[in-house]
Amino acid sequence: MLHITTVQSEADVQGILDLQQANLRRNVSTDLQASQGFVTVEHDPAVLLRMNQAAPSVIAKDGDTVVGYALTMLPEFGNDIPELLPLFALIDTLSYEGKPLKNYTWYVMGQVCVAEGYRGQRVFDRMFEHHREVYSHRYQLLITDISANNVRSLRAHARVGFQSIHEFYDSAIGETWVVVAWDLQK
Repeated sequence: MLHITTVQSEADVQGILDLQQANLRRNVSTDLQASQGFVTVEHDPAVLLRMNQAAPSVIAKDGDTVVGYALTMLPEFGNDIPELLPLFALIDTLSYEGKPLKNYTWYVMGQVCVAEGYRGQRVFDRMFEHHREVYSHRYQLLITDISANNVRSLRAHARVGFQSIHEFYDSAIGETWVVVAWDLQK
């Protein structure tokens, strides 16, 4: 039976890492990347464990198996994942609804993924609804960036209410990224 919860154990963290490996861009064919999406960052297990101790991520489980995750990444972890350094540096320079982001309480969606076979069943939407339930009393915004090449992810984020607030080109990897924010109070 599928249920949405937060990370409760090291086994849940390992389940995230296993699902991440199966969906890393380098492990997914170009055709599947275009139709099903992909994840780009490979998290260090120790960092991921610390992230979840500080603020548990939302996961979807079928029995004991993690079949979806939406990682909670507090600002203090910004230096722990080199691939996300450009996003964290950029956040302090951006605004949302005419107000600088630094004037909001926010956290970052460190990555989101739904396992093949569970896509198209509102798992993504339900995980974000759970984020709102768990974190809206502490934070105003949830921010992330998405590869412009990951059309499925861009559409899914827009569907649940994320708004595009900025685009930037990362010359180190030759890719455009879209920064999106989700108002947890709406």
